[in-house]
Amino acid sequence: MKHAPLRAARHPRTILLMGLMWLFALSAGAWALLKYSRAPGAVGKPARQWPATSRIQLDPQHATLVMVAHPRCPCTRASLGELARLMAQCPGRLTAFVILPIPAGSPEEWEQTDLWRGAKAIPGVTVICDLGGGQARSFGVVTSGHTLLYDARGRLIFSGGITESRGHEGDNAGQSAIVDLALQGSAAISAVPVFGCPLFAVQAEISNRTSSCNSP
Repeated sequence: MKHAPLRAARHPRTILLMGLMWLFALSAGAWALLKYSRAPGAVGKPARQWPATSRIQLDPQHATLVMVAHPRCPCTRASLGELARLMAQCPGRLTAFVILPIPAGSPEEWEQTDLWRGAKAIPGVTVICDLGGGQARSFGVVTSGHTLLYDARGRLIFSGGITESRGHEGDNAGQSAIVDLALQGSAAISAVPVFGCPLFAVQAEISNRTSSCNSP
């Protein structure tokens, strides 16, 4: 019985210590999440000129936009949301494609996720199912959501992402630059970081066979 007061005295300190540990863990987790969301993906080597091997038609009259998106990357939902807003601001001024790389040997309809459906729903955007990833690789990008803009002569005039951070929608420098280029022919910047998951987690030999998701 003589030790009871001592045990009672320790109890509040234990609760306080546990609370502090919980707050520390919560803060550490929030910091790690913020750091991850602000960490850009790899840039790769974007093609400076429209790839001669591309099976996608370059528009000789307007700028052509190409976004390469992993159909199962959750971060890319924000990129597609920004693409929809971008297209709404530039009606008739852009020809746009979304390329969805599909690993060789994937099950049928592997790419038909909500991201695939979301991309197909954007007016003015043509979705390309890229079996094996050959078309995506021809543009030299390696991160989902990487967006390229080429002028009518096939010269790269913008490269980067159209979100401010990973999975975050809202005003951003990439989207603004593309809108300025489409509507005015010039922009203050031509490259920004891209935030997304790796397009090719495993380096392997791939097929160049492609098909359009918009085909009947």
